[in-house]
Amino acid sequence: MKSDSRVLRMSGGALPEIYQDLFELLDEPLALCDPALKLLTANPCFERFSTSHASTPEGVVSAVLETLARIRSRVPEEGDTCEVELALQGSRPVRVKLTRRGSTVLVRGQPEPVRLMVAERALLEQARTEGVLLDLSRSVAEAGGEEELVAAVARGVKELFPSRAFCIRIVDARTGGLTSLYAEGRLKEGAHEPLVLKQSAVKKTHLDVKVLPADRVVVSREVPLLFQGCAHGVSAPLVASGQLVGAINMEYPEGLEADVAHDERVLLQLANQVAVAVRNAKLIDELTFVRKYLEDLLEKANALILVVNQDKRVVVFNRALTALTGFTKDEVLGKDALSFIPESEHMRVGAIFSAAMQGESANTFETRLRSSNGEVRVAFATSTMLTPQGEVEGVIAIGQDLTVLRELERRIVHAEKLATIGQLAASVVHEINNPMTAVAAYSESLLMNARLRPDSNPADLEKLRKIQESSQRILRFTKDLVSYARPAKDKPEKVLLTAVLDQAVGYCEHVVTQAKVSVRREYTELPPISAVRANLAQVFVNLITNACHAMSPGGQVTLTTRREGQDAVAEVRDTGTGIDPKNLRRIFDPFFTTKEEGKGTGLGLSIVQGIVESHGGRISVDSALGQGTTFTLRLPLAGTGGR
Repeated sequence: MKSDSRVLRMSGGALPEIYQDLFELLDEPLALCDPALKLLTANPCFERFSTSHASTPEGVVSAVLETLARIRSRVPEEGDTCEVELALQGSRPVRVKLTRRGSTVLVRGQPEPVRLMVAERALLEQARTEGVLLDLSRSVAEAGGEEELVAAVARGVKELFPSRAFCIRIVDARTGGLTSLYAEGRLKEGAHEPLVLKQSAVKKTHLDVKVLPADRVVVSREVPLLFQGCAHGVSAPLVASGQLVGAINMEYPEGLEADVAHDERVLLQLANQVAVAVRNAKLIDELTFVRKYLEDLLEKANALILVVNQDKRVVVFNRALTALTGFTKDEVLGKDALSFIPESEHMRVGAIFSAAMQGESANTFETRLRSSNGEVRVAFATSTMLTPQGEVEGVIAIGQDLTVLRELERRIVHAEKLATIGQLAASVVHEINNPMTAVAAYSESLLMNARLRPDSNPADLEKLRKIQESSQRILRFTKDLVSYARPAKDKPEKVLLTAVLDQAVGYCEHVVTQAKVSVRREYTELPPISAVRANLAQVFVNLITNACHAMSPGGQVTLTTRREGQDAVAEVRDTGTGIDPKNLRRIFDPFFTTKEEGKGTGLGLSIVQGIVESHGGRISVDSALGQGTTFTLRLPLAGTGGR
């Protein structure tokens, strides 16, 4: 700032008060003297100027008089200006300018050009640093996550400290585990872990060493260098709210000159700013995770979850409700909850919601919900949702589909009926078996005798044969009932699967002949399996019989055996009509049959499945309409154990 000489025109004496104030505010070293160079007054800047040259204002003015005398010069005349170079004791030469106006001489100190340049550069550097830090604060505030935040900090460090190697590490505040790492330079192998903090920096940030995980964070008097080819470095911990969230290390390549003390001050300033941003980012990430977790918990829960606000508008309608009603979220969210309940239920359900808004929890209540296909019956229990201030925010209703519950109840009743039938079958079978055994034995004897007589009537032979077959059929049926109600307790033995298959074919010979089909065997030699021979034979008798019934004359039953790992695999494949896909999933249900009325009980395949599973095996079916059906049995080989 330059002084205005017009305000200094005066005849001598002290400055008027208004000019004195202005004089002291000027930022140039100025002093006023009389024509004999007697000091009248000096501004604060002139006093600092004199002190910086190991002198006083009076000393500087005296040095001016001495210099003028030595060079045989004198005070300038009215309106003139001259410069004088002073050699002050203990200081470098300094120049002052003298200007005369009337009876007043203005002495103006001339700052050294080098010092001005240094000061100017310092001011420019400070302005640049503040600008970078300001831009950095905006960048970290706008960062969408930890990765973006670290990238923004890296850009700021590169701009503040060009040509330096640096490393930014972000850690978990609880465990000290590394969550993000950015390095500019060639890191030494394994140098980035553990995190080493300088002891003096830890004290400055008031970080409690006791809470730091000792296996991941180390406090030391000096921080080791992280980068190859660097001579020395500085570091700053990132501490926010008393928690360590990371550190920034900056190092100087060999031969690079820099003001280390200045860099350390700026780095600490940057670290303080970044630490808060990192802490906030982690808090936001945690809150986002918790919110997403809770949303997923509500959305994917098996229970029906409905949340309404104070206006009874739907704010949560989870996936289970969507699947049950057929309504999408777009069709439901923001709508009145009562609009999805039949009008006859409005008053009752509305009263329950109103009571819940008053803080009352309702016991489970049943209601109906509208759906895309009509209505569904549900049961709900309500609970009040409160804000952190304790005010009612809405109501959450958690429930279940009563349709499923009713189906379970129906299945239980059905299972109880099956158990009753099993008990009844056990008692009835005994009463049937005794007379039927006699009928079967006598019919077989009469048939054998009749066949030996040459004069036997063929019609009588046919009748006896039918009596024998019918009695055997009744005996087999009663045996099936007993097996279903109370499985046989026979002891397992080692048997060959192919032998059991051949035995079953022998039992079904009359069925195969009657159906006019053929049997093809594709056997592979197998080790024995552990099984109850009679029960396993019964499995294949049922499967072969069903295959014969499913084919027209000329069809073929193929019996295949092979080994898969530790399993013996048997297949019974036919060329019949196949099974309708809608019936395939129910094929093993008790009393389910696709045969005509009176031609099947629906117990055969259910018994087959029970026998196979009791042997530690599995049975599956593959079928296509018009292409036939294949039943596949997998049984563990002897010594491998069951499943």
